Amino acid sequence: MAKVVAMLVVVLAVAAAMSAEAQQCNAGQLAVCAPAIVSGAAPTAACCSNLRAQRTCFCQYARNPAFSRYINSPNSRRALTSCGIVIPRC
Repeated sequence: MAKVVAMLVVVLAVAAAMSAEAQQCNAGQLAVCAPAIVSGAAPTAACCSNLRAQRTCFCQYARNPAFSRYINSPNSRRALTSCGIVIPRC
């Protein structure tokens, strides 16, 4: 019985970690940054907050063909710099 409980705890811990990572990397949350990334407008406070929350995901987005042209764009780099976020090296 103790082995079953221990295994269940391990499975739940792994599932929770995967769920947290999946929630963290949600490109849809960056929609608020569209004006800054697409047209070069100044990023809003909400945009900067979302960028900070997802900064660990930037390299993942940069490798994704659906997002790479936006993530690697000069406007994206300007938005990161304006928000005080270090541009990652992937």
